[in-house]
Amino acid sequence: MSSTWDSGEEPPYLRMGPRAWLRIVLRGVPLALLVFGGLALLLLVRLIEHPIYGYHRPWTPHITRVVCRASIFLLGIKFRSEGQPMSERGAVVSNHCSWLDIFSLNARKRVYFVSKSEVANWPGIGWLARSTGTVFIDRDPKQARAQKDVFEKRLLAGHKLLFFPEGTSSDGIRILPFKSTLFAALFTSELKDELYVQPVTISYQAPEGADPRLYGWWGDMEFAPHLLQTLAASPQGQITVRYHGPLKVSEFDSRKELAAACEKIVRSGLKLSPAAQAMLSTQR
Repeated sequence: MSSTWDSGEEPPYLRMGPRAWLRIVLRGVPLALLVFGGLALLLLVRLIEHPIYGYHRPWTPHITRVVCRASIFLLGIKFRSEGQPMSERGAVVSNHCSWLDIFSLNARKRVYFVSKSEVANWPGIGWLARSTGTVFIDRDPKQARAQKDVFEKRLLAGHKLLFFPEGTSSDGIRILPFKSTLFAALFTSELKDELYVQPVTISYQAPEGADPRLYGWWGDMEFAPHLLQTLAASPQGQITVRYHGPLKVSEFDSRKELAAACEKIVRSGLKLSPAAQAMLSTQR
């Protein structure tokens, strides 16, 4: 991932009154207990699971999925999904709006995120990412071979590796151009004929009257203020995850062709409210 995308406009911020802080406490405390309690349970189960199954994880992904679905419920955000997660081996690609994507994409189907190596050292988030099986990538060319081997092992083990081809998160009302770099890992002789790629579109609908970019995370926004804003929002909006038909890697001649096809499909699934459409049109 690159540095956070910047629209050049000031992100929306909610005014924090007494009621907003009350909602933060009433939602935030149970959410923290759920997430870190679920993490503790996952780590305990993994102590048994890893020696028996190694890269295969038949038990712990179910814990992650339950925790993510329950977290969305505690936030008060409506959740719906359309289409079917693929059963074939391969990767998943999606547009990237916010840290909420982690919960949204894990709520329906077990996936393992691909993230930049710096995230592994972030306080709290890095710990969570490592514990849930995130694959960390390094921009150092010297690490390319080792990273390729990890990709192959995880994909051939049946893991659905999910990456964000935009390379950064956005304001949630647009999709940025897809980069083809990570698609190259799917075109090795060992993987090309075995794998599929499933495009997924995440749409965030802010509550009526709120800024359409409420759930987006971009520019110089920091995690803590954005988390508080999300906890404080009332009413909350809706998250829609659309699973599109999987694409067979071997049917494409290059990573760029596959990336372009995925971008077109993901764009086709983005549903915007009238307010979001109006805002986007004034920015063009």
